[in-house]
Amino acid sequence: MTTAILWRQTLALATVTAAAVALSGCTVVDQVTTEISAAVDSGDGTTQNIFDISVGDCEIDNMDEGERSETTTIDCAEPHHTEIYASVNVPDGEFPGDAAIEGQATADCHTEFESFIGANYDDSDYDFSWYFPTEGSWSEGDREILCLVYDISGAQITGSLAGVAR
Repeated sequence: MTTAILWRQTLALATVTAAAVALSGCTVVDQVTTEISAAVDSGDGTTQNIFDISVGDCEIDNMDEGERSETTTIDCAEPHHTEIYASVNVPDGEFPGDAAIEGQATADCHTEFESFIGANYDDSDYDFSWYFPTEGSWSEGDREILCLVYDISGAQITGSLAGVAR
């Protein structure tokens, strides 16, 4: 089963991510509080294949490390933890390696973040992460990086963050 990887944009997770990329499938790096587990356990949301989500979807999910093939989406008007705000593609060709994809994800998601939020990233109350192709999903045609925004404090968000300017 193919999947993508979610990476947090902090130097502190570099060691964890190095181990995670060795796994096939989708690996997720823990990025928010245990409040997420409570939301998932409450039965809210819809479980979806990770490849069926797109820009504008909002997620409530347990972001534990490990392989991922599914996520839990919910209407953005309801409390949620992440919102998918941008999609970019890695150019076709041979798998460029995790470092190259991570570099593109960092740059592209940063640029899209400021356009989406309407504020400078350094001044924002929000941070971003991303899903991106693994070597295994690449061989099945996965080229998409999905950028996700979330509250730095781990608090739930209600409504879209588009244009919040903070």
